[in-house]
Amino acid sequence: LLPNAYINEYLTDEHETFAGRVVAIMDQQIKVLDLGFERMMHRHAWGIHPKNIYQAMALNALLDPDMDLVILTGPAGCGKTLLALAAALELVIERGMYEKVIVTRNTPEIAESIGFLPGTEEEKMAPWLAAITDSLEVLHKTDEHPHASVNYIMDKANIQFKSVNFMRGRSIQNAIVILDECQNLSAAQLKTIITRCGEGTKLICSGNLSQIDSNYLTAVTSGLTYIVERFKNFEGSTTINLNGVVRSRLASFAEANL
Repeated sequence: LLPNAYINEYLTDEHETFAGRVVAIMDQQIKVLDLGFERMMHRHAWGIHPKNIYQAMALNALLDPDMDLVILTGPAGCGKTLLALAAALELVIERGMYEKVIVTRNTPEIAESIGFLPGTEEEKMAPWLAAITDSLEVLHKTDEHPHASVNYIMDKANIQFKSVNFMRGRSIQNAIVILDECQNLSAAQLKTIITRCGEGTKLICSGNLSQIDSNYLTAVTSGLTYIVERFKNFEGSTTINLNGVVRSRLASFAEANL
């Protein structure tokens, strides 16, 4: 019935009344765990509720401590970054399961060095991580945490902005690592980051293959494509494509027509 099914693949029916996850693959059959459609749609993290079943599946994986690697793909505006951050805050601040959040992304113009101009690594990375700070602005205004300022959230969750170049040689323990815009990373760069993740670390990779900025990468050669393929049979990871733009009708039209 599903000849190309892979472990931890999330499933839904065409009417979007069923939600399940592949938990075992045998020679002639697969085992699917019924996650409960309504139960999935009512889960939340840091006041954020899923707007569709694909976001609900992503949230399920993001909050699952047994998922060491969660790969989120989809068009701009589908909620990848917001969901990743909301889950990270929930797991670090509310549940105390991790000690910190490390956020990083590729920076094409400073690929070899973040420069010698004054400022800390985090200050230099700030312009490249505007999407993260925008999402934090949204999260600090949720009904469940109306008085939590962005600075409070960053301090409480120990959020650190890091350059991809500084990941080599490190061993990251007990942390959530959010790798944003990873369609712009090569397979070698992604391998460097993934192999830095030590015990108790969860890696969240997000990207959109239709928005590759690098002149040296295509949708076929992107590191995002590489890890989706290489980790599809790894029992500690899952890939979820967040179909549908939920940012706005303007963003939805642009994604479909430009």
